[in-house]
Amino acid sequence: MAGIDFAAEIAELRATLETITTALDPESLRATVDRLTGETGDPDLWNDPERAQRVTSSLSQAQADLERLTRITAAIDDLEVLVQLGVEGDDAATLSEAETELESLRTELAAAEIRTLMNGEWDERAAVVTIRSGAGGVDAADFAEMLLRMYLRWAERHGYPARVLDTSYAEEAGIKSATFEVDAPYAYGRLSVEAGTHRLVRISPFDNQGRRQTGFAAVEVIPLIEQTDHIEIPESEIKVDVFRSTGPGGQSVNTTDSAVRLTHIPTGIVVSMQDEKSQIQNRAAALRVLQSRLLVQRRAEEAAQRKELAGDIKASWGDQMRSYVIHPYQMVKDLRTEHESSNPQAVFDGEIEDFIDAGLRWRRRQA
Repeated sequence: MAGIDFAAEIAELRATLETITTALDPESLRATVDRLTGETGDPDLWNDPERAQRVTSSLSQAQADLERLTRITAAIDDLEVLVQLGVEGDDAATLSEAETELESLRTELAAAEIRTLMNGEWDERAAVVTIRSGAGGVDAADFAEMLLRMYLRWAERHGYPARVLDTSYAEEAGIKSATFEVDAPYAYGRLSVEAGTHRLVRISPFDNQGRRQTGFAAVEVIPLIEQTDHIEIPESEIKVDVFRSTGPGGQSVNTTDSAVRLTHIPTGIVVSMQDEKSQIQNRAAALRVLQSRLLVQRRAEEAAQRKELAGDIKASWGDQMRSYVIHPYQMVKDLRTEHESSNPQAVFDGEIEDFIDAGLRWRRRQA
């Protein structure tokens, strides 16, 4: 206990809180809460369930940010009083309680700090994630499905609405590709650091000789655009194919040509959608994803041009950003941040928040 300089620790907490408060801008948050609260009072809002979901989610996020700042401010004040009582009364139990509260505040501030790292142009958007199997045959396809489950479990843990938009199943096991949407505030900001090449090393369950195999999967993350973004695509630039949905059966599945594949002729970008029951709904959903990808491509081209003009053409992402090793040892390690876990099963069960947080801090350092 004697080794803790509470005065210095509390001063550091207040300095960190001030930095976070400046970044989050409480006045702006209050204005956002007022605006969104007004929107929720509009009876017509609920005629559009997707827009209503976005408005209520954004309102909840802004209210949570404000409440967190208020709570942390009060907690630091309470800690200061607790320390004063402990010191004046030479009360070891009170000082021990203060030490516990100090650790809790450090954790709370670290979580609040992560929120300030998501201030990019698209970070507050919902996310569209596509996972594709790469080199490694059936093990890569199985790995891609493991990653799909991992991200869906992560979303479930946080209460984020997520739905699979399209799945292409591999012949033997796993998936060739899958696209899913996470419709929550700052989903793109968080998941964007997951983009890149992932590698799995394990004893293959598909190898009758029990040999160690390596499989690769690519993760693509794009922000979901909104109607206000106005990305216009001429009809003449889109090729539309319709086909019957594949995969597990269900109502209206495999019975009509409801699935839609859009091909953007100038770029070759292909988007398939089969989640909805009607062709019209699938086409609208596919168009939104296509618009999102074109928007991201345009931004990437602009960024590449700026880098070239600056004389720096080195890519900021390597071919392999994270390794999941199950044999000969147990380890998941991010090669950018050096963050690691010795429990791959927990990671595949969706416990990836620490990897995401480390990725956000790494991205800030790179910037």
